[in-house]
Amino acid sequence: MTTGEITEKETSKLFRRHPPTAGMLLVKIGRAAERWYTEALKPSGLTPRHLGVLFEVRAQPTSQQALIESIGVDPSKLVGLLNDLEAEGLIVRRRDADDRRRHIVEVSKEGRARIAAAERAAKAVEDRLFVGLDSEQLTELLGLLAQVADTSGIYEGCAQLVAHAD
Repeated sequence: MTTGEITEKETSKLFRRHPPTAGMLLVKIGRAAERWYTEALKPSGLTPRHLGVLFEVRAQPTSQQALIESIGVDPSKLVGLLNDLEAEGLIVRRRDADDRRRHIVEVSKEGRARIAAAERAAKAVEDRLFVGLDSEQLTELLGLLAQVADTSGIYEGCAQLVAHAD
């Protein structure tokens, strides 16, 4: 047993006192994952939120309004994130040719290079987070989480994205 691990007997006692719910377990895992991602991404100069924006924009250049909806962030927070990324030369905002009131956000060449470095850091976090799962279990977990995200309205279309990623 390594430091920090608890025995089956201790786990049994813990869960008898306070059995975890799926939602609260996701909250706890999410907080830990965010801390791990934040630490792992420091050398890239990005935060998990920055990387989330870059992933969305890399997949498809999009309007700021569409980004607000797809990543579920407050409009004022998105502007701050985009300002950070633009100052670093990682994104470009340009006027939409079809609607001059809108800005389209695209990843720059420098942004693509920074994403590649950040993806290596993210992979290390995922390896740590999912160390106890084999590839079949991980695929099943991803499908279930995508279904939850989709049906709860948190990330509509997520299940379809995951299904087409195979």
